[in-house]
Amino acid sequence: MAEIECFFDCSSPWTYFAFESLLRMQDEIGVSIQWRPFLVGGVFNAVNQSVYNSRDAPVPAKSAYSKKDQQDWARYLGLPIHYRPTVFPVNSVKAMRACIVLEPEGKLVPFARAAFKAYWTDDKDISQVPVLTEICDALGIDAPKLFAAIDQQPVKDTLRANTQEAIDRGAFGSPTMFVGGGDMYFGNDRIPLIKDAVLRRRG
Repeated sequence: MAEIECFFDCSSPWTYFAFESLLRMQDEIGVSIQWRPFLVGGVFNAVNQSVYNSRDAPVPAKSAYSKKDQQDWARYLGLPIHYRPTVFPVNSVKAMRACIVLEPEGKLVPFARAAFKAYWTDDKDISQVPVLTEICDALGIDAPKLFAAIDQQPVKDTLRANTQEAIDRGAFGSPTMFVGGGDMYFGNDRIPLIKDAVLRRRG
């Protein structure tokens, strides 16, 4: 079992921060990570519909602080982002299915990183085939082969299963991470606690 499981969706800026932070932790202490692509919208629909209420009727002071907080984290991590891309929220189904297909080839991480950057830094709609094709071309991935694969039922079923598993294990958003199987952490700002938990388990 990997030391950390990370349920992630490229449609979330906080997940972009956590994804990059976990990769830096991996470089630093050699932690093993199992990436679990899922659909955070499915999680919201099932257990956290308050997210939609806050979008429909935002608290002005909280919204202003959220923008500052997001930009502070972006600056700290060296990841320039748009507070709200032109298309928001974005349908990330194709991108997340692609991550599932690409994992056995060792290409999940570079693809996900490129998808995060395309959406959050370059303001490109990652629901669109031309944008995903551009990512594939840059990474040497056969785009037509990938698009054929993401339409296969087993890939669709895996993404649904990952989403349901996250819900069953207590997730309510993205990123949701587990250390040692059952120790859950939510959010980019929990990365220091995750590192501490990993090191404590190592003894």
